[in-house]
Amino acid sequence: MAAPGSGRGSVDSASVGPVEQHTQQLVGAVPPPGGTPAGGRAPTGGLAALGDSAGSRLLAGGAALVVTVVAVAAGLSMAAGDRKGVVLPLAAVAGIAVAVLALTRFAGYVLLMLAVRSCVDLFKLTGPSAGQAGSADTARAADPSTLLAVLFLLAAGLWLAAQLRRHGRLRGSPLSWAMLLVGVTSLISALGAARPSNSLLEALRILTVVVMFVVLEQLIPDTVGIRRVLIACYASLVLALGYTVVLSLLGNPPAEVKGDFTRISGTFSQSTTFGRYLMFMVIFGFAVYRFLGRRLRVVLGVLLALSLLFLLLTNTRSALLGAAIGLVVVAVLHRSKRMLVTLCLVAVAGVALVPAVGERFAQLANSRAVGGDPTGNTLAWRLGYWTEIVTLANRNPVTGIGPNMTQRETDEAKKPHNDFLRAYVETGLLGLGAYLAMLVAFLYTARTALRRAPPASFERGVAVGFAGCATAFVAISAASNVISNVVTLWYFVAFAAAASAIARRPAPNPVGEPPRSTTVPV
Repeated sequence: MAAPGSGRGSVDSASVGPVEQHTQQLVGAVPPPGGTPAGGRAPTGGLAALGDSAGSRLLAGGAALVVTVVAVAAGLSMAAGDRKGVVLPLAAVAGIAVAVLALTRFAGYVLLMLAVRSCVDLFKLTGPSAGQAGSADTARAADPSTLLAVLFLLAAGLWLAAQLRRHGRLRGSPLSWAMLLVGVTSLISALGAARPSNSLLEALRILTVVVMFVVLEQLIPDTVGIRRVLIACYASLVLALGYTVVLSLLGNPPAEVKGDFTRISGTFSQSTTFGRYLMFMVIFGFAVYRFLGRRLRVVLGVLLALSLLFLLLTNTRSALLGAAIGLVVVAVLHRSKRMLVTLCLVAVAGVALVPAVGERFAQLANSRAVGGDPTGNTLAWRLGYWTEIVTLANRNPVTGIGPNMTQRETDEAKKPHNDFLRAYVETGLLGLGAYLAMLVAFLYTARTALRRAPPASFERGVAVGFAGCATAFVAISAASNVISNVVTLWYFVAFAAAASAIARRPAPNPVGEPPRSTTVPV
């Protein structure tokens, strides 16, 4: 296996395994082992080498026929008002195309998934489920996001197996082992749940986050790999913000009404999910901003300004608090007094320009009965709810009642709103131990990356950014369902994989030697 820091070529070699090679041989992309094929003529470029052959024409005709049939079926379903009939055929065609990409260019497939995942919820067939029991788990299994998760797990499993067979081992870290433990304990708990199918679906979603991190650890051996992944992550931000801005300018902003508040939800099904997604993007973006080239700073500056605005408009208290905590960590690690002052000014201006934010935080002091107004004093409600649900673990203190089962065992039908408690109740002592180990591994990875990153370098910005994100993650997990927001966790673990790549490096250069990287020019 290519060693960390071995350059651009190591990324390309790491992204092609026996599965891809076999697929490429089938389409003529590479010669089979042993030289040129029979006939003495080597292939000259994959499918392009087929030229005007009958096979090429047949393939093009078949593809055109499939697209036509799908377009007609989707059009008829749209005319009949059948959303499912519109989404599923289109998702099937997109899935086939993505599957081909996954088999032939796995690294490109992963980057594409990171770039578009922020928009997948736009095609969701079921309603929002954050914080409450899902009423349509069967329909949820047919959601494009679920199908995407299954495809990703299959493709990643094949690719990782190919890498293991080719190199004899995979890159690993304490964080990857801790996350694997979380995935395993979730599966074990799901098998013993009262409703295994519902619980296994949640375990599957958690497993996609674990596998994404393991895959990205293999694909990021150096700074070039880090840049590729970060570009994909912030491409997703461009799509999410672009959609939100366009609809807002058209007078129909993507939003949901909760109690007395209208909250921006962007491309996501919940404003809370959009808020936490923006939280991670803002924290990491501010950390790397100073180390970018001029043109990239302009682009990122616009994205961060819009992200801060929409973060306020999501009115998600946990995301706002997490962003504040993470940005303070970034400012302290960068030793930037100016950034601290700017944060204070932004906070004051935000409350003044968006009064609903102050009103929502003011509700923390109000009293609220269990089952009352959803925008009441959720702190008081959560304290009472936590006391109620902690006893559920008594049924099976070792492996818990199963992922995503708490809301099905209580009259409130709500998720725990506390990931520490959720880990104990739903996955038992084994799951709680794995979850705590994962949190410790997050912070350890951030600390190691900070020590290994050269001073005043882009790598230092990455390490600082993940330190801020990890701190925010741990902080808001005490009063939120962060582990349920799988889509946001994809981007969080992408930042974690970037920091892990830096943490794997040797100790910093001796005093007097220049750092290996200082900025990312454009």
